[in-house]
Amino acid sequence: MFSRTESFSQYIRLYPVVTVLLALNIIIHLVTFIPFIGDEVFYAGVGYNLWISEGDWWRLVTPMFLHENGGITHLLFNMFSLFVFGPELERIAGKARFLTIYLLAGIFGNIATYFLQPLGYVSVGASGAIFGIFGAFGALVYYTKHILPQLRQIILPIIAIGVIMGFFQPNINVTAHIAGLIVGFLIGLSYFHPKRIISWKKR
Repeated sequence: MFSRTESFSQYIRLYPVVTVLLALNIIIHLVTFIPFIGDEVFYAGVGYNLWISEGDWWRLVTPMFLHENGGITHLLFNMFSLFVFGPELERIAGKARFLTIYLLAGIFGNIATYFLQPLGYVSVGASGAIFGIFGAFGALVYYTKHILPQLRQIILPIIAIGVIMGFFQPNINVTAHIAGLIVGFLIGLSYFHPKRIISWKKR
């Protein structure tokens, strides 16, 4: 289910939303390496709670397209997760629904960070949106646990390990992880209700 065997061109054609999100994150990260311009881009979008409280509300959105300035590990982890797990969710839910899950999970992860973390807290990364994907799969597991047991065996350990590891690793925004997971799950409960899926097939 989550093994990626498509060619590069097939991947782009079959999963355009995931492809665009991957490209955006990678390109923006590469821009942050450009002297002078990179720092301006990073600080213009970083999720700094103090600046959000002063009216920079766009910072509830932009951090999900930024990663540590000058670092690559955070980007690689998130983009690998998006590359592997995103396509299946885009295929099942459809382009618009997948994008809705991704963006709302990321935004609400940043909103939760703003309200639950101190004013001096700084955050970047797509982790809230990535956990939204996991949460949506969790909702699918809820509805199909007897039909797709292999999905349950894959997704539930990933969710558990992801949440637990967040508490033991430094500089991890666990608040965004958990909030994104919950939002993804709740949206997934709506999207993947059996009656709603049947209505999709009738259209």
